[in-house]
Amino acid sequence: MAWSIRGRYFENCSCDMPCPCTVSLDAGADKERCNAVLAFHVDSGDVEGVDVGDVTVVVVADAPQVMSEGNWKLALVVDERASDEQLQKLGAVFGGELGGPMEALAPLVGEVLGVERMRIDFDEGNGHHRLTAGDALEVEVDDVVPFGVESGTPARLVDVFHPAGSELTVAKGGSRVGVLGLEWSQGGTSGFSAPFAWSG
Repeated sequence: MAWSIRGRYFENCSCDMPCPCTVSLDAGADKERCNAVLAFHVDSGDVEGVDVGDVTVVVVADAPQVMSEGNWKLALVVDERASDEQLQKLGAVFGGELGGPMEALAPLVGEVLGVERMRIDFDEGNGHHRLTAGDALEVEVDDVVPFGVESGTPARLVDVFHPAGSELTVAKGGSRVGVLGLEWSQGGTSGFSAPFAWSG
């Protein structure tokens, strides 16, 4: 059965701005590991007859320096307001089981550490993006407007391979993570934001 979801996305990772892994997964991260938080707020969508609108899903990833080598560790954090049915359907979408962008990344995942349900607050406005999930996760980034750009239009990365889409707004920020064995705190590092629209 066909499905489609659309919404808003932002991320923070441990690379310097902008992240070379986003340019190409085989470029190599700036650090020994790539630690990333990818936040997706589904504004509207239907997955196999289940309405999944107004649900936030966070993908927390720990990957080797060269991400294309695989063996990623992933944890999922899902809005506690999601029903069991919504959780099941979105889990299948974000696990790549129903096709769509995440299907291409699924072979790179070596271990799924689990799924946590938490109260998630997702907020955006004026180029600022912030998410908190319980006491375990916080991520905050700001879109980057280049020096000398009087229009205030932020920088963009285009024609890339990324699950959120091929065009991303460059951002910078930080995150604090303590989820299912993945722990870090980082600041002044790479971020991106974008609308996303998936189907399968």
